[in-house]
Amino acid sequence: MNELEWAKSVQSLVNDYLQKHAPHLEMRLGVNLPYGYEILEYDEENEPSLSKSISYETDLLVVEKTSTVSWIPRVVVECKIDSVTTHDAITYSEKAFTHKRVHPYLRYGIILGNRGTYPLPGRLFRHGLYFDFMASWVSFEPTESELEILLKILIDEANASKNLQEMIFDSRSSSREKYIALHRPLVLTKKT
Repeated sequence: MNELEWAKSVQSLVNDYLQKHAPHLEMRLGVNLPYGYEILEYDEENEPSLSKSISYETDLLVVEKTSTVSWIPRVVVECKIDSVTTHDAITYSEKAFTHKRVHPYLRYGIILGNRGTYPLPGRLFRHGLYFDFMASWVSFEPTESELEILLKILIDEANASKNLQEMIFDSRSSSREKYIALHRPLVLTKKT
């Protein structure tokens, strides 16, 4: 099985769950998501009149459907099978950083499949600076526990994305929620 086939199988498992438990969310495969906008021209009022987006393709993207024609990107999931190199970790982390510059509320993670008995590699912790989550599956098919962990993470991350978006973009509204603390805990799940 190659990474694209595996990503499709993950998408199917996740969407089966989302349809039942979070129908406003959907996982999509291979979405080109902008990481930058280039302004090529301005009008007489100094407003951009010609621009171009530049995008990276994501392996998997959880979106929140806001209507029949619009959606908000919530969670990117990059997929790797068998092993992950230092170069992979740096590259995917950099993609996360650039995507978050355009979508500051976006959550980003990586899932490793067909890892056998190997846990998450240290190089991913060291070089995956912009990942919000990481997961590793023993095989291509998740165990019940591995799938439950991933589904919980995806729902939690989609909720975190929504909260971040509200905090960032409603920050000047007098009717906004007013917070006095923000804490981003580190949650680890040990290999059983």
